[in-house]
Amino acid sequence: MKLVFATHNLNKLKEVQSLVGKDIELLSLTDIGCTEDILEDAATIEGNALLKANYVKDTYGYDCFADDTGLEVKSLNGAPGVFSARYAGEQKSATDNMNKLLIKLATHQDRTARFKTVIAFAKAGNKQTFTGICNGQISKEKIGDGGFGYDPIFLPDGYDATFAQMAMPLKSKISHRGKAMQKFLDFLSEH
Repeated sequence: MKLVFATHNLNKLKEVQSLVGKDIELLSLTDIGCTEDILEDAATIEGNALLKANYVKDTYGYDCFADDTGLEVKSLNGAPGVFSARYAGEQKSATDNMNKLLIKLATHQDRTARFKTVIAFAKAGNKQTFTGICNGQISKEKIGDGGFGYDPIFLPDGYDATFAQMAMPLKSKISHRGKAMQKFLDFLSEH
């Protein structure tokens, strides 16, 4: 089975390919000739995931799934949330985003946070969403050099390591994206 995963992010593509296994061949946006940045202007994480999946289905005709992820920090009233990728500006710099968040949290005792991923699947006559959540804390500094995005500052509950310190199999098993992907894969196996 071939499915388009609506991303240009090769790190994310590799992570998700490891989750779906060999029975599903993932195509990136680049693979289908989609070079444009798909507008993500919805007010919610769910809305952005649906925008991307629907855009690919409607424009290119491929069955597609898309994800959107937000980091929600309790003491910042859920920020950066839907703006996680652009928290420090349109350049979408993970380093700038983490630095801004660490500065914002410098005076906060409560560093409770959660990652939320929503996967939207668009297939002819069928649109579904699947949500995964991973609770944790924001560390006081960047630790680890693996992963991407906010991984070096996110400590999942029950672990003494950030996502950036974890091997891919463990991260994939406990992460927000891994949980959402498992729900999506369960759906695909039933339909």
